[in-house]
Amino acid sequence: MDQMKRFAIYYAPEPGPFTDAAAAWLGWDLAQGAPTLQPAPDLPRPLAEVTAEPRKYGFHGTLKPPFRLADGVTAAALAQATARLAASLAPLKLPGLQMVNLEGFLALTPMGDTAALQDLAAEVVRNLDPYRAALTSAEIARRRPERLTPRQRDLLATYGYPYVMEQFQFHLTLSGPLGDDEVAVTAAAAQHFAGLIPQPFHIRDICLCGEDAAGHFHLLHRYALSA
Repeated sequence: MDQMKRFAIYYAPEPGPFTDAAAAWLGWDLAQGAPTLQPAPDLPRPLAEVTAEPRKYGFHGTLKPPFRLADGVTAAALAQATARLAASLAPLKLPGLQMVNLEGFLALTPMGDTAALQDLAAEVVRNLDPYRAALTSAEIARRRPERLTPRQRDLLATYGYPYVMEQFQFHLTLSGPLGDDEVAVTAAAAQHFAGLIPQPFHIRDICLCGEDAAGHFHLLHRYALSA
């Protein structure tokens, strides 16, 4: 765990057919920390290309975006803080997940009232932020602050990421940017996940994940929400 260059707090689905299908679709198994054999649907471009952007992150919903540890903070301390936080949070149940085009890429998003999920993500961001190193000038520049709203720039300065708190939208990414292949990719994904997308959708735990030297994320610990 100490070798990881960044950490993040994710929702990652529990082991089962849905998780297996997602790992196969993206080509990376977050829990195993290993590549998977992808299917070969009839698409205008290979599925490996379609999923290249989200592959290294694994199948997940971000709660606290990737961050470097602050000086003097250990991975073990972050793990302990995440365990304490999870014990103070209650599990959630939503009606289900739906497949949507989310600003140009394919994703699964929750149906129904997401206020409780928004609150949970905000608690994770706030409570674990003392463990996050401040952004460097280069990291800030990569976020293109000139393209952000004033509120998003404030969030970037405060929490290291512009799309948190009320700007947060929970999603599980299934592709990189789509173009003319949107219809074909969506149809292939719908067939691949047929009968597997959770209805209802439960969040029973949060996951501490780490980014290795090659840029791939691994599931390090799963903590039950037990309040």
